[in-house]
Amino acid sequence: MTRTTRRRFLHLAGAALATPALPYLARAQNWPARPIRAMVPFSAGSSLDIVARIVLDPVSSQLGQPIVIENRGGGGGTIGTAIVSKAEADGYTLLIQASAHSAAPAAYPNIAYDPVRDFSAVIPFGTVPNVTVVSADKGIKSLKELVAAAKSGSLTYGSAGTGSATHWAAERLRVAAGFDAVHVPFRGGPEALTEVVAGRVDFSCMGISSALAFIRDGKLTPLAVSTLKRSSALPDVPTTLEAGYPDSDYNFWMGMLVPSGTPRPIMDRLYEETQKALQLPAVKDKFAPQGIEPLPLKSAEFDALIKKEIDINLALVKAAGIKFN
Repeated sequence: MTRTTRRRFLHLAGAALATPALPYLARAQNWPARPIRAMVPFSAGSSLDIVARIVLDPVSSQLGQPIVIENRGGGGGTIGTAIVSKAEADGYTLLIQASAHSAAPAAYPNIAYDPVRDFSAVIPFGTVPNVTVVSADKGIKSLKELVAAAKSGSLTYGSAGTGSATHWAAERLRVAAGFDAVHVPFRGGPEALTEVVAGRVDFSCMGISSALAFIRDGKLTPLAVSTLKRSSALPDVPTTLEAGYPDSDYNFWMGMLVPSGTPRPIMDRLYEETQKALQLPAVKDKFAPQGIEPLPLKSAEFDALIKKEIDINLALVKAAGIKFN
C-alpha cells in the first residue's frame, strides 16, 4: 500500500467512524427544536409540582421552547419515573424528582427501573423542609405532645405515597422518637393534607411548599421541621432535633434528571439554563417564603449524592426493620 493509498484509506476509515456520531451531534446542536415534556411524578399542588413550575417557567423562556409539565402521581413517584426511564434520551423528556428517587430501591425492591443506571442527574433545585403538621382542631401544640399521643394510642400519618419524601421523613421521625403509627399513603401531598385537616388522618410530615397555605389559614398546626436548622418560612417552629429526637432530620431535595444516554451537550445546556433561572430574583423571591434552601451541586456531585442516599436508605430499612406497605 503506497503512502497516498494509505492516507486515503485512513481518511475514509475516519469518516466512516465519525458518521454515526453526526446525527447525535446534529440533534444536540439543534436542541431544543420542539416542546419539552417534564414529568412530575406526584400530583398537581404537591411541593415538587410547585417548585418545578417556579423553576421551569424561566428555563422555558430561556430555551425558547415550552416545557409542558405532566403530573403522574402514584407509587411514591415510581409510576411517573418508570415512564421517563423508557423515554428516548434526546433531551425532550425531563424527570423532576425529589428524595423519593433515592428512597425508591428501599421502599420498592422490585421497581421496574434502576434510579442510578437509568437516569443521569442534571441539577438540584434546592432543599425543602418537611414540617410535621396536625389538624388545629386536635389541640396538639408540640412534637412531644404528638409523640406522647402516639405512644399512648394508635395514630395514623399521611404521605404522598409509599417511599415518597413525605413518607421517609415520617419514618425517620417515628424511628427516632420510638413510636408506632399506621401509614396511610395517598397519590400526592395535597390529598394527604386534606385528610389531616379534616382530622381523618392524625399527622403528616409534608413539604412546607404544600403545607404553608393550610398553616397560614390556621387549619394546620406546625410542630417541627425536619431540617438541621430552622426554616426561614417558619422561624418560630423548632427542628425535630431541637425537640429532642436525634437522627430525625431528613434532607428533602428536589431537582432535574434525564434518561441515561442523553447527550452531554444537552445536559450541560440544561444545567446552565437552570442555574441561571435559580439565580433570578423572581425565583429567589418565590423560594424564600417557602423556606427553600440552595443545594449547589454539579451534575456529577448530584449523581454521587443520589448513590450515597440509596445506600443509606437501604441500610436504614434493614437496621430499623421498617416495613413499607
